[in-house]
Amino acid sequence: MRPFYHLLGNNLIANITNFPVWFALTFWVYIETQSVFATGMIAGVYLVFTSGFGFWLGSIVDHNPKKLAMLGSSVVSAGFYVLSLALLLMSPEAAFANPYGVHLWVFVLLVMLGVIAGNIRSIALPTLVTVLIPENRRDKANGLVGMVTGIGFLTTSVISGFLVAWGGMVASLAFALVFTFLAFAHLAFIHVDERRLGAAPGHPAEPKRVDIRGTIAVIAAVPGLFALIFFATFNNFLGGIFMALLDAYGLSLVSVQMWGLLFGVLSTAFIISGIVISKSGLGKNSLRTLLLVNLITWSVCCVFTIQSSVWLLAGGCFIWMLLAPYAEAAEQTVLQKVVPLERQGRVFGFAQSVEQAASPLTAFLIGPLTQFVVIPFMTDGAGADAIGGWFGTGPARGIALVFTLAGAIGVVVTILALRSPYYRRLPTVYAAGTANEARNAATIHP
Repeated sequence: MRPFYHLLGNNLIANITNFPVWFALTFWVYIETQSVFATGMIAGVYLVFTSGFGFWLGSIVDHNPKKLAMLGSSVVSAGFYVLSLALLLMSPEAAFANPYGVHLWVFVLLVMLGVIAGNIRSIALPTLVTVLIPENRRDKANGLVGMVTGIGFLTTSVISGFLVAWGGMVASLAFALVFTFLAFAHLAFIHVDERRLGAAPGHPAEPKRVDIRGTIAVIAAVPGLFALIFFATFNNFLGGIFMALLDAYGLSLVSVQMWGLLFGVLSTAFIISGIVISKSGLGKNSLRTLLLVNLITWSVCCVFTIQSSVWLLAGGCFIWMLLAPYAEAAEQTVLQKVVPLERQGRVFGFAQSVEQAASPLTAFLIGPLTQFVVIPFMTDGAGADAIGGWFGTGPARGIALVFTLAGAIGVVVTILALRSPYYRRLPTVYAAGTANEARNAATIHP
């Protein structure tokens, strides 16, 4: 377990490298431009890159030692952060105040590429759980992964708010470069005994290529697995709304320093749920856990912006963050058991690509839609006249209405998923186990 714990610690260092850059960029751009359109576009750029690169990054993880892939991600991230910092220092400050300016969006693209390079770690770590952890303990190990993510959010949301207030993006990028170097140096000294998989008995060795068709065939061979991925895709379709609007809504209620500090306090929910999962697991039916968690979180989404209150917002976000690791750990545990290890990098990458494909559409659409349609609707339009007396009026209440509608849609879709035949098929496959698990164990521990 010692290498696994070191890898968790290293991922924590990487998280407090990349998360603050992403958070700080959104905070900084909103403060510079005061544009919900711009923050929506940033969320969209991030999610387009995540979706577009996911399958390719998964292929890198499958075809190379996973430690080497993670080291490479740090090098690439550092390169893009250096370019971003150089552009920022060489450009006039006023160039970044225009939400439609070329300087701003070239800068955003460079920063986002640095952040996305770190996504190799989010694909490699679940596959290393398969390699290093026995099957009956993987749900608990996935809980620890969620806990590390939570600690990352706790520290980085606080850090990013104060970095932006203190030194803007210059301080944020300098901070990221220091921690990128620390993550690389630490990982270089971690010994990970990776038994590279050979070909399965009776099968030729795989060529080193992305092989989308073969990976889709592996997913299709497991009843209900596509349904699981597409359910998560729809969740992310709605989740793009949070990526685009949550910071703008929070900053309409409190200062950037207070929002960063509040988000850090709320992120303790990730840690609490990670600890609970690492002790008690996910139960016998991980898929049912996933769907029930989604039902609760979307129900909360219906009401957590129903009135203009930072306490109501904080309570809803806390419940959301408390339950999110359960959903993530449940999906990872299912995939780790029913997918062959030699394909897990590409399947995790495929899931990341497909699941994130819906969010860019939402993020790109929801920013302009909220800015130019919903906000006027709730400021002096028909919505303000119809429900403004109790719901409130103005730009922030327009954003709040979008959250409420997204929650209602999420509840309906989750109930439909619980009643679907796909839900009944996949738990049967998972409970029975598969030949993949036996083959993985035999290959890793001959």
